[in-house]
Amino acid sequence: MASTPVTTSERQEAHSGPAVVDFPFPHRDVRAKRPPLLSFVLRWETVRIAARILSLMALDVAGVFLAIFTALTVKLAVRGNFEATVVWDQTKDLVVLATLVTLLLFAKSDLYADRAQRPGFARIIGSLFQVTLVALLFSVINGNAFSSYYIFYGSLVFAILYISAFRYAYERASGVILRAAGYQRRAVIVGTGQHIEAVAHALKDSPINTIDVVGFVSLKPRPDNGLRSLGRLEDIGEVIAENRVDEVIIADPDFPQQQAVELVDTAHQHGVRVRIAPSTMEILVHRAEFVPGQTLPLFELKPPVFEGLDYLLKRTFDLTVSTVLVILLAPVLAACWAAVRLSSRGPAIYRSWRPGIGGQPFACFKFRTMVRDADLEQDALERLNEQTGAIFKIKDDPRITTVGRFLRRWSLDELPQLFNVIAGQMSLVGPRPLPERDFQRLEEWHKKRYLVMPGITGLWQVSGRSELDFNDLVRLDFLYLERWSVFLDLSILVKTVPAVLARRGAF
Repeated sequence: MASTPVTTSERQEAHSGPAVVDFPFPHRDVRAKRPPLLSFVLRWETVRIAARILSLMALDVAGVFLAIFTALTVKLAVRGNFEATVVWDQTKDLVVLATLVTLLLFAKSDLYADRAQRPGFARIIGSLFQVTLVALLFSVINGNAFSSYYIFYGSLVFAILYISAFRYAYERASGVILRAAGYQRRAVIVGTGQHIEAVAHALKDSPINTIDVVGFVSLKPRPDNGLRSLGRLEDIGEVIAENRVDEVIIADPDFPQQQAVELVDTAHQHGVRVRIAPSTMEILVHRAEFVPGQTLPLFELKPPVFEGLDYLLKRTFDLTVSTVLVILLAPVLAACWAAVRLSSRGPAIYRSWRPGIGGQPFACFKFRTMVRDADLEQDALERLNEQTGAIFKIKDDPRITTVGRFLRRWSLDELPQLFNVIAGQMSLVGPRPLPERDFQRLEEWHKKRYLVMPGITGLWQVSGRSELDFNDLVRLDFLYLERWSVFLDLSILVKTVPAVLARRGAF
């Protein structure tokens, strides 16, 4: 674990305790709209996502298999030597590679995405052409010889027919099921008169409507469009909360930039996604091409939070890796505890109360690296601060003990935070939690980093650490939130090791 670039006076638990944090966002985990078990295992949306992906994959696998089987059947039937067992054996030999490439390229093309974002037939056909090309190149490079290339273009033709038909049937059938189950997302449209009306009308006319427009918020005097006016743009936070809104749709191509930024920020603070509707002309142009379930394409801005399957995946990853690390590093943890306990007076484990997700304070565990009552000397040392922005840092802090300096140099003082991860208070990778002294000096835009679980390490630690300006460090947090994936977490964890060994900015 990399040493945090934010090093302030360590406050003893007896002096500090849980802080009451003045925080502009909801004092709750914006991901936890329902109890965790229901949210991440049994909740309807999670089951629906899993069912969608698995069913579409099953249909694609069936389509590929039938396409190859049909192509071979036609070939042997034309030659007059058709044998079912021969066709079956040859199909089994060819279908594995074709299926694997199809699933990968379809996933890359977002063909397993949500209904509103899933491309239509044009993308299916394009992806199948890519599958055919990859399979052909693999066969040629592998030295396979063919009397003709019929198996490739024949399978392509039948794959287009089968998969397109299967997916068309899926779109219609799943739409009927969703409507019967009453599945709809509650949405509020924000914009001006004619644009609000055009977007609401397009959503209503969709053959598979899964969006329930509960009302609108207009930038100009209230238009007469048959919808319910929910209030002013300045009150969008209350509108979202009172109407249990799932998403906000911006329906104005000339929406003022500053107000749009504030609207997106407010929606994301409530864990609500924002979608941007096209202009009226774009809606009409789009209708010229039939795409199942795509009467109105909505471009989505997701809130920078981990919810549903993403949160379950990240939490499982954190819990597994941190538990393994605690077991493997048990001798190191014991040695550090003994060194701190024997070298100076005071407890070996220091509980640093810091604002966590939603600004809620938690005890961040660290090996004590400073002398007892070091926090009492904080005010006298403020003039020696060597960092810009909200953070406090002194390279040669006189309060640090000899053992503490060694622990900080090699980031060993952060190891007890593995127990914070196991307890669900922190994540392995995420924005570093700041002490209360630093938190109180943050600007409002900085505090958006508290929408997610704080981490032991992050992009701060692998991108320059304390050498970076504080605003640049916060922007790295936002970049991480927007681009998160398990692979990004793994990459940061791997890069943390050389960052610690190089000791860049660790003092």
